[in-house]
Amino acid sequence: MGWDLEAFSRSVGGQSPATVRAYVTDVDAFAQWAVRAGVDQAAGVDRILLRRYLAYLTTRRYARATIARKASALRRYFAWQARRGALAEDPARRLRAPGGGSRLPRVLDRGELEALLEPAPDAGDTALARAVRLRDDAVLELLYGAGLRVAELCGLDLGDLDLRARTVTVLGKGSKQRRVPVHDLAAASLARWLDEGRRHLAGPDSPAGAAFLNRRGHRLGPRDVRRILDRRSGSPTHPHALRHSFATHLLDGGADLRVVQELLGHASLQTTQVYTHVSKERLLSVYGSTHPRA
Repeated sequence: MGWDLEAFSRSVGGQSPATVRAYVTDVDAFAQWAVRAGVDQAAGVDRILLRRYLAYLTTRRYARATIARKASALRRYFAWQARRGALAEDPARRLRAPGGGSRLPRVLDRGELEALLEPAPDAGDTALARAVRLRDDAVLELLYGAGLRVAELCGLDLGDLDLRARTVTVLGKGSKQRRVPVHDLAAASLARWLDEGRRHLAGPDSPAGAAFLNRRGHRLGPRDVRRILDRRSGSPTHPHALRHSFATHLLDGGADLRVVQELLGHASLQTTQVYTHVSKERLLSVYGSTHPRA
């Protein structure tokens, strides 16, 4: 029977291509390890072998969040094998791994955000260079202004942008659609990119509907977004930090937790609650640095 990874990848519906690749990569890594341990097919795997694999990952100093992700991929894979009758029972049904830890997401302060979002000056650039600059401005404003995941931003089509209504329609995790408002500055940046910049990056092979394009005229990808941050940020900054900052700043300003949950597209309120801890950390920091008796 082997491992049937190609069939498994086709079975993972309702997920982004990046998520599907991550599932398959994690299961493939286990399969290669299992073969070295003398097990060459899924039918030969038992719970003890799976636990040995997680212990092996721990000895290799993988982060707890990474091990938890790999365990999740294995649970999904073996549940799929059991559902289609390839296994008598699911050896990963109760497989548990260490939690992802309590590290809080990084939040950009006001100075960092102003420096990042300040439009680059027009220094007589070529049409191509100006188009790239306008695109970068729009990407950064939208990541922070709407709290989008990078994959959500890269997947936007022109029809998803309603600049008159100041909204963006997003296809999130699990193929769940949501409509997110954007502020005036973000809408203005998007309008400049669409009206003045996009045509200079578009080519004969460009996807007609893609909202954002890279220098090759292809749809903008997550690596392209990371390069934008590397160019524009004064310190190493992950694109997801803008989403973290969006949520935390809303809560700091008094937004309701459930409203923030809807804006972020979280299925569970528990996922959103991490930002309340971030806000508490900032509150304590401000208290400690400003109160005369602190």
